[in-house]
Amino acid sequence: MPGFQIVVRREPLVESVHRVSVAVVSRDGRLVAESGNPDLVSFWRSAAKPFQAMPLVADGVMERFRLGSEELALACASHSSQAHHLAIADRFLALIGRTEADLACGPHVPLDPAVAHQVVRDRVPLSPRWSNCSGKHSGMLALATHHGWPIAGYERVGHPVQDRLAEVIAEWTGIPVPALILGVDGCTTVCYALSLRAMALAYARLVTSEQPEGARVRAAMMAHPELVGGTGRFDTDLMVAMPGEIVAKIGAEGIYCAGIPSLGVGIALKVEDGDMRSLPPALFGVLEQVLPALDGPRFPTSELAGHSPVAILNTRGRTTGELRPEGRLRIHGTP
Repeated sequence: MPGFQIVVRREPLVESVHRVSVAVVSRDGRLVAESGNPDLVSFWRSAAKPFQAMPLVADGVMERFRLGSEELALACASHSSQAHHLAIADRFLALIGRTEADLACGPHVPLDPAVAHQVVRDRVPLSPRWSNCSGKHSGMLALATHHGWPIAGYERVGHPVQDRLAEVIAEWTGIPVPALILGVDGCTTVCYALSLRAMALAYARLVTSEQPEGARVRAAMMAHPELVGGTGRFDTDLMVAMPGEIVAKIGAEGIYCAGIPSLGVGIALKVEDGDMRSLPPALFGVLEQVLPALDGPRFPTSELAGHSPVAILNTRGRTTGELRPEGRLRIHGTP
């Protein structure tokens, strides 16, 4: 039987196959389930954001600037540039005494199709606050401001902000700072490459942590799933459908991570060719298998209908095919 994969069918034929590597890890580092190569090394991309937000709690930034759980959730987000996302981004900057001009991230087309259509129709000029990473960058600005570090270059390797964040990534993943492979993310700041096993371990620790930074980041994401993604996004819909039972965060180039508090496990997957449309059915398929096998919470299949299988539509809106998860994970035992 082939490993876990996303199969694309158009009418009667298999048109494409996207291989998926998966690691499901307990908080003590045991591999609970897998498919493909659980030690595949890839950039963590935006799935690292919850950990990049942790110094806001650990270093006293939240209290100093009176930031709330909405600002913390937005720091963890790849938001859709909806009106409430932009409003919180504006408030975040105002609370820390910074402006949009201080953001190093650049604008891009909003991730929400309706918002993207609106900005084109109305010829709205896009600016850095529209970036799905503007919350993360606001958090980095807050950290620099709090410590009295320079604002210029806060996003670059060698800046004190990035040194502090690398310490946090190392702590939660178990990968020493010198062993982290660094790159530049699409939003201009540092990103980290590590194994799926290490990513999953970090999420297992996140959802079981009693440390204030882990507990508050987890609580903010669970309390405000609409800020972590946006309308119709799978990480948002998943956390709404499983309140208090899961934390989930997407990353670019085919990365998805999640943590299940009641099981004490983290999940990291990589669609190996980076196909982003395969991500919702990939995590959907993993959860469908892992949760019942490990006697976890009920997976709300019907409430999440539409995320798997994913219909392929032509330009007239007619369904011409679908993306569907196929293949089995190897389950090794309970966490």
